[in-house]
Amino acid sequence: MQLKIMMPKKKHLSAGRAPLILFLCQMISALEVPLDPKLLEDLVQPPTITQQSPKDYIIDPRENIVIQCEAKGKPPPSFSWTRNGTHFDIDKDPLVTMKSGSGTLTVNIMSEGKAETYEGVYQCTARNERGAAISNNIVIRPSRSPLWTKEKLERITLRNGQSLVLPCRPPVGLPPPIIFWMDNSFQRLPQSERVSQGLNGDLYFSNVLPEDTREDYICYARFNHTQTIQQKQPISVKVISVDELNDTIAANLSDTEFYGAKSHRERPPTFLTPEGNASRKEELRGNVLSLECIAEGLPTPIIYWIKEDGTLPINRTFYRNFKKTLQIVQVTEADSGNYQCIAKNALGAIHHVISVTVKAAPYWIIAPQNLVLSPGEDGTLICRANGNPKPRISWLLNGIPIEIAPDDPSRKIDGDTIIFSNVQERSSAVYQCNASNEYGYLLANAFVNVLAEPPRILTSADTLYQVIANRPALLDCAFFGSPLPTIEWFKGAKGSALREDIYVLHENGTLEIPVAQKDSTGTYTCVARNKLGMAKNDIHLEIKDPTRIIKQPEYAVVQRGSTVSFECIVKHDHTLIPTITWLKDHRELPSDGRFTVDKDHLVVTDVSDDDGGTYTCVANTTLDNVSASAVLSVVDVPNPPFDLELTDQLDRSVQLSWTPGDDNNSPITKFIIEYEDAMHEPGLWHHQIEVSGAQTTAQLKLSPYVNYSFRVMAVNSLGRSLPSEASEQYLTKAAEPDKNPTAVEGLGSEPDNLVITWKPLNGFESNGPGLQYKVSWRQKDGDDEWTSMVVADVSKYIVSGTPTFVPYLIKVQALNDAGFAPEPAVVLGHSGEDLPMVAPGNVHVNVVNSTLAEVHWDPVPLKSIRGHLQGYRIYYWKAQSSSTRHRRHIEKKILTFQGSKTHGMLPGLEPFSHYTLNVRVVNRKGEGPASPDRAFNTPEGVPSAPSSLKIVNPTLDSLTLEWEPPSHPNGILTEYTLKYQPINSTHELGPLVDLKIPANKTRWTLKNLNFSTRYKFYFYAQTAAGSGSQITEEAITTVDEGKMAMASRQVDIATQGWFIGLMCAVALLILILLIVCFIRRNKGGKYPVKEKEDAHADPEIQPMKEDDGTFGEYSDAEDHKPLKKGSRTPSDRTVKKEDSDDSLVDYGEGVNGQFNEDGSFIGQYSGKKEKEPAEGNESSEAPSPVNAMNSFV
Repeated sequence: MQLKIMMPKKKHLSAGRAPLILFLCQMISALEVPLDPKLLEDLVQPPTITQQSPKDYIIDPRENIVIQCEAKGKPPPSFSWTRNGTHFDIDKDPLVTMKSGSGTLTVNIMSEGKAETYEGVYQCTARNERGAAISNNIVIRPSRSPLWTKEKLERITLRNGQSLVLPCRPPVGLPPPIIFWMDNSFQRLPQSERVSQGLNGDLYFSNVLPEDTREDYICYARFNHTQTIQQKQPISVKVISVDELNDTIAANLSDTEFYGAKSHRERPPTFLTPEGNASRKEELRGNVLSLECIAEGLPTPIIYWIKEDGTLPINRTFYRNFKKTLQIVQVTEADSGNYQCIAKNALGAIHHVISVTVKAAPYWIIAPQNLVLSPGEDGTLICRANGNPKPRISWLLNGIPIEIAPDDPSRKIDGDTIIFSNVQERSSAVYQCNASNEYGYLLANAFVNVLAEPPRILTSADTLYQVIANRPALLDCAFFGSPLPTIEWFKGAKGSALREDIYVLHENGTLEIPVAQKDSTGTYTCVARNKLGMAKNDIHLEIKDPTRIIKQPEYAVVQRGSTVSFECIVKHDHTLIPTITWLKDHRELPSDGRFTVDKDHLVVTDVSDDDGGTYTCVANTTLDNVSASAVLSVVDVPNPPFDLELTDQLDRSVQLSWTPGDDNNSPITKFIIEYEDAMHEPGLWHHQIEVSGAQTTAQLKLSPYVNYSFRVMAVNSLGRSLPSEASEQYLTKAAEPDKNPTAVEGLGSEPDNLVITWKPLNGFESNGPGLQYKVSWRQKDGDDEWTSMVVADVSKYIVSGTPTFVPYLIKVQALNDAGFAPEPAVVLGHSGEDLPMVAPGNVHVNVVNSTLAEVHWDPVPLKSIRGHLQGYRIYYWKAQSSSTRHRRHIEKKILTFQGSKTHGMLPGLEPFSHYTLNVRVVNRKGEGPASPDRAFNTPEGVPSAPSSLKIVNPTLDSLTLEWEPPSHPNGILTEYTLKYQPINSTHELGPLVDLKIPANKTRWTLKNLNFSTRYKFYFYAQTAAGSGSQITEEAITTVDEGKMAMASRQVDIATQGWFIGLMCAVALLILILLIVCFIRRNKGGKYPVKEKEDAHADPEIQPMKEDDGTFGEYSDAEDHKPLKKGSRTPSDRTVKKEDSDDSLVDYGEGVNGQFNEDGSFIGQYSGKKEKEPAEGNESSEAPSPVNAMNSFV
């Protein structure tokens, strides 16, 4: 039985309080039995024929006969056969066996027996306790492939142009053979509109030609069923030409005109088949309708087809055999009518009408379907068929006519319908419907199975459904029961029947959630009930997040040969693992190493034109898939234009046309046209013109006497294409020059000549052969006629014997063999120049300041210049120093003032100097004579800075300065000024001291300075004009080395807590010691300090030892610290530390200690801390902020 899994009308659950129940309606009051294997094993079911041999069964007589009959049912059916309407007892025929568990028969005729013995009509019956099903009537016939009958065939001789039919008439076989014509070499004979094979197998010639002559026209019949080919005797054809025929007649009958005109005479068409003007054709519905018309005539006729009062079906009409056969496939009753074939040639036309009638064997409108009913239900079997003529409907019950079958009160027959009401289990049976007419029959089995079954749920228990959020969820609950069960759904273990209207219940038991959400996850229970029982099943639903592409590939435009990358980033449910697939134009990527897929990217390297298209990223999971696409456009510079053509060729213009090359996906914006002059500049291409990218033609202007070739380049946004192939050459006619030489000048190279120069025309500008130049000249201010000279292959002409610097009018005209160029323009030139004859007069000098002077002079007469005035030139030089009055040679300096100026400024003079100058006039030839020398002096100026300043021999309280005078005193030095000031540890400047030093000094010592103090010095010289630039320097007075060490240590530790405690202890110890010493002194004794003073006349300061209370010696490394930044003290002038006893004397405090009246030592800690930066590797020591302890005296 066949299961109908349907999705019929949906029932939406109401929002009311009633339970959500699904009532499955019966299709024509019948149950549908699902094709569930377990269900079918348990249910009782009448037989159903599942496989059988064809109605018309043609067998191969060389093989065993196998007649198929397979059926199913519960319990399994038994099989029996009839032959020619009577029972066929297979047990009595040793050659016949039946397959176990099947009704299929095998007749073993290969060992013995003949196939003809088993010809006949066979029918199979399959039977069980619920009824009997029967097969079609199977007609068994062995195939036949008989031989052609022997016949003697005469040669066929005919004239050129006659028609011919070669008959085939194959033997009648079963099934009919396939016909074809070949020669002795098994080569198919060529066919055409003139020669073709008809549907009956005959070979038709509309007219014969001499080449149709041959001895081996052979018709072959192929019997496919037995795989055999039969051959007809060869037919010989001889075609006699007109000339041969006339020669034969002339020799035998002496009548050369007998066939002369008739053999080649053209004629209108006539039909070879079918005969007459009309014929009839009958065909069955569903078959192929084949209509044929073959005509003869000279010339060969052409065949046309039309349908009267209608049109030929477009999709089902085909023409075969050079339109001589019209075929309509799947023919229907609507294809009946009159079809007309028309044969036409140059001499006329004929037509033939074929009346077509389409008959029909029976075909189903409604075939009877199996019924599964519950006891007490109603049902209907319908058997409706059509045909032409109308088929007759008859019913059988379990294989016997229903008229003689036992009565059943629940059954009523109404023509093609059987109506069942209040059926019982005994009503189960198999009904056969037979629809037949003269063209065939239809036989269908349909059973009625009355069942009483409790509900069964066929969907597997605990099935898990996984659904993507926001999509429909369909939970299956396939069920069966008789009577038909009702269905209701629950959610959760203790949930109530589903009542909300968000659910949809289908008649097949499926629960639909139209838009599943996360809260839809859970366990659902399907319950089926009828009056015989109840069944239930749990279904589990999980809702997953949808797969999304959060980063889609983007449209890309890349140039050919580059690399492109597409990105596709996918977000998905964590429990689903997506697979990413890339497609190109909806197909797999090419198997090319240039395509690489790496996680989220597709990379294409070395992109080619074929790579352009749509790239799609597809993300697939087990539940959903998403995709995103991007288009890749591969662009490049255009391909070169081609097919260049020159048209409209005139003397001064030509039209160029071309075909653009592929723009490679980037529109062409313009075309560049270049030309080559093969005559004058072969191989060199020049720009001609640019035109819009929409143009494919251009009108080009040409010059005479040029052998042109053109080429075109296309330009788009990526650049220009390669040049096209060059066009054909086009030589323009010669003409006179269009222009004259340019850059014409007349300048003399000597005082007595005139050199005329010009820029010659190039070959392209010559316009013809024999290019020459006519050079003409005459004095501007005279009445002389033009003097002319014609020259060639030069660009200069020299006129000799001219006066010096005389203006001339000049012109140069081009000419060639075709004539002269237009009249040239006149140019003004001059003959050669000579040196000026007169010097400027009245030269005088005005000194502006110590470095600037102004010079004035009178201009010279123009005639004395004898050339183009270039200006005036001043020579000046420093003759001697006013300060030393010592003469020495100084190089002369030159200043040139352009044009006709009569004054000029001399900058950059040295102050307090003696200068001499003269002035000369200048033309292009050179300088004229010098004016008389004029002398002048510059006043004093301020001096430059002293050349150097060094600080030497630093001591505790003095510094010595040495310097060198300014390199440019610019006058008489009157004195030096020295200014200096101290700098403290925070780089703040102290009070400034100003000191005047005589001008004759180069050394000076400063005394009474503070020790260990940095000073900054400012030093400059003065003249009567004022103070010069200053030079600065810094230096430091020296300090005691021991005190430096202690100071360094105290700098490091003075702020430490332990050090402060230690100092307090030392102070206390000293105080005690002083008290003891004071007491002993009062007693007249000596104390240790006095003894130490006696032993050492110049004692060093001794630090106290902690163990015995005496002073011991110590030393520490020098604390090298840099001088302040910006110091200009060089390495050879820096202050250096000197060795010191570090006594109190060194600090100017004496050697005698002072005591209070109680005998205590009077002393204090004093001093200041300074840090100075140093230059280079030199250093100085910073003074300690703590005074050294006084020695006891």
